[in-house]
Amino acid sequence: MVEPEDLAREFEREFGRRPRLSRAPGRVNLIGEHTDYNDGFVMPMALDRSTWVAAAPRDDGAIVVRSREYGETITIERDERRAGVQSRHWSDYVRGVAAVLDAPGADILIASDVPIGAGLSSSAALEVACGCALVDLAGRTIDRGDLARACQRAEHEYAGTRCGIMDQMIACYGREGHALLLDTRTLERRWLPLPPNLRVLVCNTMVRHQLAGGEYNARRADCEAGVRILARRLPETRALRDAAMAQLEDARGELPDRIYRRCRHVITENSRVEEAAGALNDGDFTTFGRLMDESHRSLRDDYAVSCAELDAMVAIARESYGVYGARMTGGGFGGCAIALVDTVAVDDTAREIARRYEIEIGRRPDVWVCSAGEGVSASHPVETLHHGTHGGHGGRHRGHGGIHRGHGGSVV
Repeated sequence: MVEPEDLAREFEREFGRRPRLSRAPGRVNLIGEHTDYNDGFVMPMALDRSTWVAAAPRDDGAIVVRSREYGETITIERDERRAGVQSRHWSDYVRGVAAVLDAPGADILIASDVPIGAGLSSSAALEVACGCALVDLAGRTIDRGDLARACQRAEHEYAGTRCGIMDQMIACYGREGHALLLDTRTLERRWLPLPPNLRVLVCNTMVRHQLAGGEYNARRADCEAGVRILARRLPETRALRDAAMAQLEDARGELPDRIYRRCRHVITENSRVEEAAGALNDGDFTTFGRLMDESHRSLRDDYAVSCAELDAMVAIARESYGVYGARMTGGGFGGCAIALVDTVAVDDTAREIARRYEIEIGRRPDVWVCSAGEGVSASHPVETLHHGTHGGHGGRHRGHGGIHRGHGGSVV
């Protein structure tokens, strides 16, 4: 886990100044996969793991950014912040956010305990944490929704991934102990309490997914092709969100099989999200689990974004004691599965899933219980790091994955 005081000390050693700190969480998506860029419904929850950013202003307009995880320091000059230039490098996310927000110069140190390439939205956590830090340094305020949209634009234009807005929204709006039911067209939000007798297991296959290879954008293109065909019959169809299964079936003869199956996944997945929200409100975990199982089959068979390791992990989890349902989460092609587990069984079940997966696949997975965490936050300036007044922690109170907001700029 990232210790904010340690990060601040490391920044002081690297850059010779005291930083301000910001953080934003990763996420798991309970249900509603590949629906967000189709104006659909999703149900993510913020993780209790975050990307942290220590930052201080520079006068020359440059962004000098160091990543603890990658062990690299990159300098981004102001005249290098132009769209359309994609290096396929982690610094593209920082460069994009700085450009979209027209941010001032800054020294930045990044550390994260969100696994990279595991489908847990480490990229959005990085974008939102950096965006929060840069706004904070500029002494400006920004609405959380505007921050999410700015970070989504940065990912489109600078990282080259035509993502939906779910990941950035949950990084901004996460709430401890809750999942978020999000309408990605209107951005209407409803927080759903997660009951204490239910836990979420994150099961990392240790197969790194690579959305940059173009598969993500290809799926989006397939969906847009389906919308164009459906709109010939139904001119009001702007996205797959607007289509029902009966309408898709009526147009099946006009749709290539691949396009039909992509559309079928999205349309049925939207229905599953809405049904799952009702099941969660009613405490009907059996129904919620069944919907997770259906979601995974649809992602595997119709959307073709699973892989052998994810399928094995989901099958193992589904057969384990106390598990209501399991599915891949995130973009796919590797990364993580999640399982919805009864609290009394969760520790034993986690060990059993890890043991069986290692035997069957030959890789040791990372399986852990996660809690729903808070969204983006920024700190007071770090005052005194070497002689604190409250239990040796620099006199700073650490809450549930967040830190106090400062008196300069802020996220509101």
